[in-house]
Amino acid sequence: MKIAIYVLKYNEKAKSALIILTNFLEHNKADIFIDCHLYKEIIDLPEFKSVKAKLFSYNKLDNTFDFLISMGGDGTILRAITQVNDLEIPIVGINTGNLGFLSTIKTDNIENALEKIFNGEYKISKRCLLSIETDSENDKFDLDFALNEIAVGRKNTTSMISIETRLDDEYLTSYWADGLIISTPTGSTGYSLSCGGPVIMPESESLVLTPIAPHNLNARPLVIPAKHKISLKINGRENEFLVSLDSRINSLKNSTTITIRKAPYSIKMIELDESSFIETLRKKLLWGLDKRN
Repeated sequence: MKIAIYVLKYNEKAKSALIILTNFLEHNKADIFIDCHLYKEIIDLPEFKSVKAKLFSYNKLDNTFDFLISMGGDGTILRAITQVNDLEIPIVGINTGNLGFLSTIKTDNIENALEKIFNGEYKISKRCLLSIETDSENDKFDLDFALNEIAVGRKNTTSMISIETRLDDEYLTSYWADGLIISTPTGSTGYSLSCGGPVIMPESESLVLTPIAPHNLNARPLVIPAKHKISLKINGRENEFLVSLDSRINSLKNSTTITIRKAPYSIKMIELDESSFIETLRKKLLWGLDKRN
């Protein structure tokens, strides 16, 4: 079995988890490929001496990998998907920080969780992505997709912006706001939720348009079928506005029209029975603390 490991922030907690992980994988005769930046940092450490012969580095993934193990939090997975892209390599999320919606395997449960995964005792949760394009030849994105959300916002100003919004070329409305979030079901528990958007189950074929601090008070989050094409045109006092794809930020000129669609491919997340979305939702939102529940 060929396994890739990605770690964004390497600290003592990640180190301890990585030792457990690599020992388990080596014992189960897996070929272990570690992101090239981390590989250089750990390959000569005495803690990894016993598994060194099974450790390799990778610079770019391909479709020969069976799994990618992301070690960190949900932010690490958002970075990991930029490596997976459209390869559809299943992602396993090991959480070395606080409980996340995507990274749900705790560090004290690594061996038990991986034992189940190696035995095929898991299910695949397919997560839709958003893609983006512009009407300008000069404004291209190196990575033109997002798992959580695509958001537009003001730049270098405290003034609101106007966001003319169309669905399948039909005029919807113009949001007067600090920005607008177009969220997937996966991203509905992130930025969109903090701005008053609804929680959507991961398997839903829906997107959410959530205005950020709208100045027209009748503007409310809108849930739409994922089949719709969303076109945005921004006007404001500044000449540019910001576009963020998950945590990646770009600047575009006000004259630019951006088009957002559901991407033609998805991300595969490994989900164990004891780490379902509903269970995570209860824990993260503290549902059940009320004794009436």
